[in-house]
Amino acid sequence: MSRERRKELLAAYRERKPRPGVFAVRCAATGQVWVQATPNLDNCRNGVWFPLKIGSHPNKGLQAEWKAHGEAAFAFEEVEALEEEELTAWELTSRLKSRERHWREALGATAVTG
Repeated sequence: MSRERRKELLAAYRERKPRPGVFAVRCAATGQVWVQATPNLDNCRNGVWFPLKIGSHPNKGLQAEWKAHGEAAFAFEEVEALEEEELTAWELTSRLKSRERHWREALGATAVTG
C-alpha cells in the first residue's frame, strides 16, 4: 500500500462520526442477555470482549458465564443505532440512557457493566 493511500485511509478514519446506540451480549448456552448503551457502536465490542478474555470484566455474572461456556457461546448484537442528528452531549446521554432502559426491559436483560 502506498504512503499516500495510507494517509487517505487514516484521514477518512479520523473523520468518521461515531454511531451511538445500544448493543446486547447474548449467551447461547443460557439465554442470558446483557445490554448497554454506548456513544460509539463501532468500537465497543473489543471493549467488552478484551476484559472477558483476560478474566477481568467488571460484571462478575457475565464473566462467570463466559468462563463456564467460552467465547463461542457469546454473540455481540447491535440492537439499535440512534439516528444521526445534532444533539448536545446532555441530550445524547439522556437518549442513550432511555434507550438502554427500554432494551433492558424488552429483552429481560441486565447491564453489561454490572
